Amino acid sequence: MRLRLFAIAALLLCASRPASPADPIRLGVITSRSGSFATFGAMEVAGYNVAAAEINEKGGVLGRPIELLIEDDASNQNAGLAAAEKLAGQNVPVILGAFASSITKPLAGYLSRLKVPLVNTNSADTSITKPGSPYVFRVGQTTDAYADASFDLIKSFPDLKTVAVLVSNDALGHSTEASVREKCKKLGYEIVGAQAYDRGLTDFRPTLNGFKSAHPDVVALSSYEEDAATLLRQAKEVSLSPKMFIAVGATGYALPQFITGAGDAAEYVFSASPWRPEAKFPGAQDLYKRLVKELNAEPSHHAAKSYGGLLAVAEAIKKAGSTDREAIRKALREVKLMTAFGPVSFEDKNGFKNQNPAPSLLIQVQKGKFVVVWPKEVASGKPAYPTPPWEKRRESN
Repeated sequence: MRLRLFAIAALLLCASRPASPADPIRLGVITSRSGSFATFGAMEVAGYNVAAAEINEKGGVLGRPIELLIEDDASNQNAGLAAAEKLAGQNVPVILGAFASSITKPLAGYLSRLKVPLVNTNSADTSITKPGSPYVFRVGQTTDAYADASFDLIKSFPDLKTVAVLVSNDALGHSTEASVREKCKKLGYEIVGAQAYDRGLTDFRPTLNGFKSAHPDVVALSSYEEDAATLLRQAKEVSLSPKMFIAVGATGYALPQFITGAGDAAEYVFSASPWRPEAKFPGAQDLYKRLVKELNAEPSHHAAKSYGGLLAVAEAIKKAGSTDREAIRKALREVKLMTAFGPVSFEDKNGFKNQNPAPSLLIQVQKGKFVVVWPKEVASGKPAYPTPPWEKRRESN
């Protein structure tokens, strides 16, 4: 009798206590919250936060909420590797990151050795997934994909014959230059100038004047945020007037800050861009609004790719039915999603491993705003071409 009364009392006591929430699934994130890539890092964090909120509002994954453990790589490799070591020691099942190719590439090697799945959302250096690793998955486009889209547009203008290339002296810049050179060789364009500069350079005029004497039809660019606006302002100063400026490597030229910083020198500049809210993906406009609210500012494609990446990780955990790293790695191979960022899947093709074959858009600055101009089937406007010489623009102002 006493045992029965004790059991009943125990049940009543348990029933009177509020149910404790399920333990969260903690996922690691490595991005640049400080240093020269901090603007991009803020975009990534916004995308991850919006995705996590969406997942948790729908009940989480496996009945558990998602919690993000965000580590700052301080925009350098060593801090990135230290962050990876810390997160791996906390037994996170997956790590997402980083932003810069120069940080992501060593992370990919390190985490592959530890057999921790790495889902990279933004780094575009081709070599990260070519030849790649079974433990490294990339959501965003590569410099090869950006070059494919860029040269599809360039080919549509038969008067373009010569190209000059100006890129940052880092992993992304070198990958962009290699992609451009490969396309030029394949399609028969002549490269009349090529230069890699150290990031943070303040005077591009000697290089720009050298390009001016070579008379390129196209100037192909890849620069991070701190350089993009300066470079175009100085191109205007020296009157470098190709028929087309195009940022094959996207990066800083696809940020809202580029238009603000370069002013009227940003007009007519084309840039590869993996995503815009005008793109015809389901929910793209709603995602844009949520990102604006999260950032309290205009979002870039970096936020959208991070959003898509976290949704892919959540889907893989659901498919795996557990938080076991190896089970999740295998499940990532089965992910096939259509998100507000666009399609997300991981395929082995053309020498790439675990690469999302997402399409690349081209945008152009027109009247101080980004307009999607390519490919035609998703464009919200037409390309303004050719770029008028600076003198003509001054006459019309």
